[in-house]
Amino acid sequence: MAWRFRIGPGRGRPDPAALQQQVKELQAELDSCKGEARRSGIRDALTAAGSVFLVAIGFALGVNSEGIKQSMAELPAINFTGLVQPAEAAYAAYEKGDNVTALRRLRPLAEQGDARAQSLLGSIYYTARGDLRDDAEAVKWFGLAAAQGEATAQFRLGLMYSEGQGVPQDHAEAAKWYRRAADKGYAQAQYNLGLAYAAGEGVPQSHVMAHMWLNLAVAQFPASDTRHRTSAIRSRDVVANKLSRDQIAEAQKLAREWRPRTQDGETS
Repeated sequence: MAWRFRIGPGRGRPDPAALQQQVKELQAELDSCKGEARRSGIRDALTAAGSVFLVAIGFALGVNSEGIKQSMAELPAINFTGLVQPAEAAYAAYEKGDNVTALRRLRPLAEQGDARAQSLLGSIYYTARGDLRDDAEAVKWFGLAAAQGEATAQFRLGLMYSEGQGVPQDHAEAAKWYRRAADKGYAQAQYNLGLAYAAGEGVPQSHVMAHMWLNLAVAQFPASDTRHRTSAIRSRDVVANKLSRDQIAEAQKLAREWRPRTQDGETS
């Protein structure tokens, strides 16, 4: 969690140049603690980071925000215990479109088994352009995250099997991963699984099951996502034309009785 200090007006403000110098020193010490924590992981490094964090709070009190706003915004993210969060820097780089930096910072986390980092690493390899695009690497990292129950990775792994990207095309394998993500309430996976049942790709063809999953997708897509939600509604209505009233009632009943799973095989 990145801290944002609320700084109010006060009396006796220090010299702006002195403030800037203290901010630089504070940032340098935080960077030092961060590096030490990464290298050794020892408790002393974490304690040091926490101590500097307390100094930061005291330093902020009563200080004019305009003088240090930019410098404080550049400080590393810290959680409530004072532990520097390298993951946040990686995710921030990804959000800025800096895939090279994001990859460099995500890989150590992914190699340590962080499912979110693994999923995001797969996404970068899957969506990047040029030399960074690597479908085989995307499959590898999606697979590791999917095995840990990460729904986004499960959906995208299913998509890669469906399209034959980085792996031989396998509709049954695609449907398996769609199902795992769909069971957790992942709307896009529910939509794709509904289409798979309608076409009989990787699963036995069943318009009742197709209607059920498409109906759930309609409910799961947020109202703001008009494009996907409209597509799900149209697909559901097409499937409904192939069903009798009793079959539609059955599909609707299945949708009402459906419950999301917090983990693979565990109903919430």
